[in-house]
This record gives sequence, C-alpha cells and structure tokens, in this order.
Amino acid sequence: MIKYLLKRIGYIILSLFLIVTVTFILMKAAPGGPFASERALPPAIEAQMNEAYGFNDPIHEQYFSYLINAFTFDFGPSFKYVGQEVTEIIGRSFPYSLILGLEAIFIAISVGVLLGVIAAVKHNKFGDYLAMIIAVLGISVPSFIMAAILQYIFAIYLQVLPIARFESFAHTILPAVALATTPLAFIARLMRSSMLDVLNRDYIKTAKSKGLSQRVVTYKHALRNAILPVVSYLGPLVVSILTGSFIIEKIFGIPGLGSEFVVSVTNRDYTVIMGTTVFFSVLLLVSILIVDLLYGLIDPRIKVTSKGANK
Repeated sequence: MIKYLLKRIGYIILSLFLIVTVTFILMKAAPGGPFASERALPPAIEAQMNEAYGFNDPIHEQYFSYLINAFTFDFGPSFKYVGQEVTEIIGRSFPYSLILGLEAIFIAISVGVLLGVIAAVKHNKFGDYLAMIIAVLGISVPSFIMAAILQYIFAIYLQVLPIARFESFAHTILPAVALATTPLAFIARLMRSSMLDVLNRDYIKTAKSKGLSQRVVTYKHALRNAILPVVSYLGPLVVSILTGSFIIEKIFGIPGLGSEFVVSVTNRDYTVIMGTTVFFSVLLLVSILIVDLLYGLIDPRIKVTSKGANK
C-alpha cells in the first residue's frame, strides 16, 4: 500500500511538471505581454515593469524561476490586482467554487444513479424511456445553454430563484443544476448499462428464487456491484465539474476560482494563470488518487498493490 502511494505521488509530481511546462510554453508563445493591454502605460514604464518582473531575462532563467515558484506554491503578486498575492486570490475565490462544485457533484451522483436504477428496473418501459430522454437531453445541451434556459424559466419567467450572484443558498441552485446536467446524464447512462448487466447475473437470479423482494434484490445485492463504474467516473466527474465552472461562474456572476481564471487569461495575468492552473491540477490529480483508493475499498476483490491499482 505504501509503495503504491509513493508510486502514485511520483506520477502526480511528474504530471505536475508536464502541466507546468506546457503552461509556460503556451504563455510565452501567445503574442503580447501582461502589460501590453494597458493603453495608458508609457513604453518606458512598461519596459521598466518587464525588467522588474524578469521578463527580459533569458527564457531558461524565466522557466526555472517559474518552475520553482510552481512547486513551492509561491506565485508572487498579481500583475493586474495591485497589492494582492495570487495565493490570496485563490484563498478568496476557491470557497465559492468548492461550494458550487460539491452541490453539483451531489446532484449529478444522486439524480444520475436514481435515473439509471429506474431505467434498468423498468427496462423497455415508460420509466426507462423517460430516464434516457432526460439523459440524452443532458448530454446534448451544453452547460452554458442550460444555464441560460434555467435563468429564463426560473428567474425571469417564474421568478422563484435569483438570476445571478452568490449571496445565499438560493443563488447556488441554478448554477449547480446547470453544472451538474451533463455529468448527471453520463452517470445515468452508465448506471443503467451497469445495472442491466448485474441484474442478469446468476447470483441475482438466485436471490430472486429465494423469494427476496424486488427492492431488496435491487438495492442490497445489485446496486453495490453496479455502482462500481460510477465510482471510477468520479475522477473525470471532478474534472468536468471544475472545468465547467469556468463558464458557469461567469454567466451567474459568481466570484469563484473559475471566473478568476477566465479573467486572468483575458488580462494575461501570468502569475494568476500559473497559480490557478497548478492549484486545479493538484486538486484533480489528488481526487483521481482518492477515487482509486475508494474503488478498492468498495470492491474487496480489488487489491491495491505496488504493481498496480487494480488487481
């Protein structure tokens, strides 16, 4: 177990190194600079600021400095927000993204699993068709389109929920639903397929022959094994939720980390781009590791060893 964890931590460090390197290359390849958008900035002052921040140094020196800052999580001050450190911006905005992401993950898993179970139990019946129609719509409609539809129906037409901002729990409902729609649909389809496969297994037929009720067979015997593919999807689910929050947070005016990332890219705020990229990368890589460990805990047939995650 310890050897496996050390091996996975090594993979995480290597992945972070590649992500940081690619981010550096993309920032340097893009035209312009972090101070180029300031029209009122005199050329002499812009040159002084480039010198002060090390943009005139050789590219390899910039890269090594960038690499050290990334792995020590010391990203320095923001180029656009005067007097604010990047870590302060992350600490201020991440709680909004965390709350929104946890709500979206809860909605996606709970509703998606429920729809998948209903579709499998009611196979080729009305419940199956209805659940799959919802799943197809969830996959087909992008999250930003779903956000606009939800805003129009519930905020403008019915006026039962706030249209934007983040001031109470009611403000989080529409963005969380919009963010959860696509992963919810994938989970529903995945759960339906897995549940149908499990319900046709011999041990399920044996349980039914012993006179157990449909509810006991479904929720006590079938659900635990059928939900394993959904657990394996939790890693990509976190990726989907966090990357999707970039647009959703801008649409709903939520001052989260995704919104800060979009603004930093627009402003070419290198330090904020680097800080948010590294932070998101660490979060996603660690979440995937946790999912792998949970997978082994849920299914006792799977053992975590130094030779591989799943045996």
